[in-house]
Amino acid sequence: MADDGDRTVYETVPGADQGPPARTLDAIDRDILRILQTDGRASIRSVAERVHVSRANAYARINRLIDDGVIRGFSARVNHERAGHGASAYITLKIVQNSWRTVREQLQELPGAAHIALVSGDFDVLLLVHTPDNRTLRELVLTRLQAIPEVLSTRTLLVFEETDLDPDPAR
Repeated sequence: MADDGDRTVYETVPGADQGPPARTLDAIDRDILRILQTDGRASIRSVAERVHVSRANAYARINRLIDDGVIRGFSARVNHERAGHGASAYITLKIVQNSWRTVREQLQELPGAAHIALVSGDFDVLLLVHTPDNRTLRELVLTRLQAIPEVLSTRTLLVFEETDLDPDPAR
């Protein structure tokens, strides 16, 4: 992470899913997370002022949160429709038992895949995809997903409208 005073440039966080065991976050850490979730481009100076600590303290805390894997990276919230992906869907998959790692690797390669979760219940995997249109979505499901040998069945749930929830400071 580099700080030029007014703008902070965050570097990629390699291996962020690993790291030391989880530690308890204090109120300042939680405030820093809330600020960065709301505005991932917030400068160190701005974060420090808003949580009432020095810039050095804010910088050290953010680096610790990154090193501990609490912060996995920084990204932009995208309006998928305006970005040319007018069709979105959650797709549930039933997969062969013990094939999660293999299936996950193949799902990560799918164009438009945005989120993959191993879940419990009536199906095994929940996949969120964004595609340019329904025709492309249809091809993704019928040609790509159902061609994966470990996928036993799929069910597609079209997204008609979605809303990102911003972190609520009152929580």
